[in-house]
Amino acid sequence: MARSPDLRHVTSPAMRDLIELANLDDFDRVTEQVRNLRGCTRPVNLVGWTATSDPATKTVLRSYSTADEPTGRLLTACGNRRSSRCPACSRIYAADTYHLIKAGLSGGKNVAESVRTHPRAFVTLTAPSFGPVHHRKSNGSTTRPCRCGTHHAEHDPAVGTPLNPATYDYTGAVLWNAHAGALWARFTTYLRRELAAHLGMTQKGLNAALRVSFAKVAEYQKRGLVHFHAVIRFDGPDGHTNPPPAWATFDALRAAVCLARTRARLTVTSDAVGERVIKWGDRFKVDQISALGDGELTDQKVAGYVAKYATKSAEGTGTVDRTLMCRPCEGRGYLHGPDGFRDLCTDCDGTGQAEPLPDLHVRQHVRQMIRTAWALGHLPEFADLKLWKWAHMLGFRGHFSTKSRAYSTTLGALRDVRRAWRTAQADRARALAGLSTEDENTTLVTNSAWQYLSSGYRPGEEFLAAQTRHDVAQARDHAERAKTEGEIWQ
Repeated sequence: MARSPDLRHVTSPAMRDLIELANLDDFDRVTEQVRNLRGCTRPVNLVGWTATSDPATKTVLRSYSTADEPTGRLLTACGNRRSSRCPACSRIYAADTYHLIKAGLSGGKNVAESVRTHPRAFVTLTAPSFGPVHHRKSNGSTTRPCRCGTHHAEHDPAVGTPLNPATYDYTGAVLWNAHAGALWARFTTYLRRELAAHLGMTQKGLNAALRVSFAKVAEYQKRGLVHFHAVIRFDGPDGHTNPPPAWATFDALRAAVCLARTRARLTVTSDAVGERVIKWGDRFKVDQISALGDGELTDQKVAGYVAKYATKSAEGTGTVDRTLMCRPCEGRGYLHGPDGFRDLCTDCDGTGQAEPLPDLHVRQHVRQMIRTAWALGHLPEFADLKLWKWAHMLGFRGHFSTKSRAYSTTLGALRDVRRAWRTAQADRARALAGLSTEDENTTLVTNSAWQYLSSGYRPGEEFLAAQTRHDVAQARDHAERAKTEGEIWQ
């Protein structure tokens, strides 16, 4: 064990910790762990062990324990999809989403390439209006004035905020966000019904001859309301492996979307806010995806759009990227004491808020949506929505991206392929080093025990992570520059 240096003269805690790491027995392993995270901003720290053995020979083929690590723990990537939280992991999530969507459009990843010839549409569904807002509309290079008479700049913070906040329906806006996921589910149900009605068929007959597959992603508008982008595809009764009937055309798909958008609605009843009808807005689009890649919407463009939206969250509207719910009391403001009575939560002084809402550095429009979500969440009729938990999301509590089972591959399958590739690389390295590797036909048993320790880097490791992020960014810039120069010379 190396002797610990005298670091009393080093004033920076981060530099002091980096020197301590550099004096460990295996500093190369410390840097390797950080480098393998590819710049993850807040990795998960684990302690535990794993062992792979051959039950026939009772021999351990491979084993690992964090006790053998220089720092006594293993760093794993956080895997957060949000670019505001972890740009590195969100890029991987976006890449996986791109391949998932593109496989459902062009084939590959165990999806038949013939799906390219199936009727496919890129559908956008929006929320209704809850009051006029400041907007910025442009036709090419020409920008039209807002209703207020001003030509707003692209990043003007006023864009998306109400023209008259006093009359804006904040309650309706928050309730729409809260039920948007359920409204989408209702839309997919009516899509099949309206398609059968449009074609003059029964639902049973339609299901026997046709399958509707989809993948969708949610995106926030400037006004704080979500809208959905979806890829919808017609398949034969057995899925992507066989074509749909000849009568299942894009025109039939577009008609079914228009009808289902009108029919799909939910009714919310409350003594406090009255009866509210949750429905889609008047603005929507149904665009055909080009089958041969020569149209405006190609497979690559659509997959790129969806992948970009998948890593965004509500931060684009100006809200915060963390829950405002006090975790000890779960937003209730009280705890149940040993005597069974409600005791005031000392962490939030009974407010249920991890941060006081008036202190948030957000626009007034966003603050009012957060306040409305918080107030609605504490009404008995909306208690099951847990809106105080999703107040920072402006009430939206659904999944950002979903797909039907038969659309294409899954994110889990893509991760499994990446994991298998890493295992194969490790086995190849063991073979080159003269170490034993298991036979492909051998049945192996893996035992493990893991425990969460914490999240984040040590101060010294953060220096190493910053260098890794710089190296990754440089490599990406060089690759893009080389690609651009190659296109120019072609």
